[in-house]
Amino acid sequence: MNAQSDRGWMTVLVTAVFVTLAAAKASRAQQTFSVLVNFHVSDGANPTAGLVQGLDGNLYGTTTYGGTGAGTVFRMSTAGELTTIYSFCERSKCPDGEGPNSNLLLATDGNFYGVTQGGGAYNAGTVFRITSAGVLTTLHSFDTTDGIGPLGGLVEGLDGNLYGTTYQGGANGLGTVFKITPAGALTTLHSFAGTDGTEPVGTLVQGLDGEFYGVTYSGGTYLYGTIFKITSTGTLTTLHNFADDTDGYYPDAGLALGNDGNFYGTTLVPGAGAAPTSGPNAAYGTVFKITPGGSLTTLHSFDFSDGANPSAALIQATDGHFYGTTALGGTTDNGTLFRMTTGGSLTVLESFYPKDGTIPSASLVQATNGAFYGTAYQGGADHTCNTSDGGCGTVFTLSVGLGAFVETLPTSGKIGLPVKILGTDLTGTTSVTFNGVPATFTVLSATEITTAVPSGATTGPVQVTTASGTLSSNVRFRVIP
Repeated sequence: MNAQSDRGWMTVLVTAVFVTLAAAKASRAQQTFSVLVNFHVSDGANPTAGLVQGLDGNLYGTTTYGGTGAGTVFRMSTAGELTTIYSFCERSKCPDGEGPNSNLLLATDGNFYGVTQGGGAYNAGTVFRITSAGVLTTLHSFDTTDGIGPLGGLVEGLDGNLYGTTYQGGANGLGTVFKITPAGALTTLHSFAGTDGTEPVGTLVQGLDGEFYGVTYSGGTYLYGTIFKITSTGTLTTLHNFADDTDGYYPDAGLALGNDGNFYGTTLVPGAGAAPTSGPNAAYGTVFKITPGGSLTTLHSFDFSDGANPSAALIQATDGHFYGTTALGGTTDNGTLFRMTTGGSLTVLESFYPKDGTIPSASLVQATNGAFYGTAYQGGADHTCNTSDGGCGTVFTLSVGLGAFVETLPTSGKIGLPVKILGTDLTGTTSVTFNGVPATFTVLSATEITTAVPSGATTGPVQVTTASGTLSSNVRFRVIP
């Protein structure tokens, strides 16, 4: 190659480098991270769970400790104005439960449903319903025979019932899967026996086939946890047994249903065959994909610099990428916030410092304004908590420049099914369509529209046209025949 060619290639290379740097700089310019809330014990402490957006556009969550009792339910505006709407265990022996540590569920009736890991009539945990105004009803107290200590949240099935798990208890003392009606009638669907897993964790997710998918932290063939599916009547199938020498072990969070119909999740620590836990090639947990048929692929192994010990469920955002957190690792070993493509390419968006919060072990939520919101278990500005780093925990937000959208409740249903649409600045809406088919609607507020699945609708996006433009749903609404 002659000198002129060399200079030509050099020009191309330098130009490419400047373009790459400019793109990276622009990407960073779009990205903003800030702490919205520092908990102070009196308003709650140590949030273990993530947040959920309500019909009013506010975010709702729980703290495991603090308040005037043993944990709280709170409401927070997207700007960070926090209001405690309920404190658990204000009465003797905590009949209403104590220590809520799982995400709340916004059900189609507009109420929130959740669980506590302790308290209740038998000190084994509870299932509760709470309104946005803070009126709480205890629906069920676990009594060890039907479960102990639910550590995962609830999911609303297509049949209108709620489904969840308990970490221990049941017929074999190793955890259960249960179904409960909104009125509080509970049915134990399955008691784990060890060979099919023990200690189920995380929130179940309903697949496109109508079955529920989840994980157990341990047990199974190799004692390192399992992935299972279970029908609404209790028929359980083990899809995968984790083996530490191949694909990691101890899945510590529920699964996320991807747009492709596959499930995505994490393991707390890696398999010895995948990567060692010390040395130059060390890894500290994995991200995996599993098909509904049980074929598992490890997508990423954390190496501490990009995070360690992921213990929160992933979410798929409106850009098609997955977002999540690791409890530890990163620049200061206080955890990371990351983005990952469906192919496993991972980018660290934020490394946590004590002032931001530490141990971000809860799943993120993408609010309808496009921004992400999450919680950190410890850290922050308040040092009155009796924890190793002196912090009571935080609520934080991250914006990466994604636009506003609408969310449907539920995300699937038959023709004629009533549907709620959540969004931002919905006043002045002129049309609502289901995959292009117009629907009649009523604007209840700037954050809520009521409608119904119109005749002739097919599976696809729900779109809302406002004076500011057209907003699309974050997931395709699935029309069920």
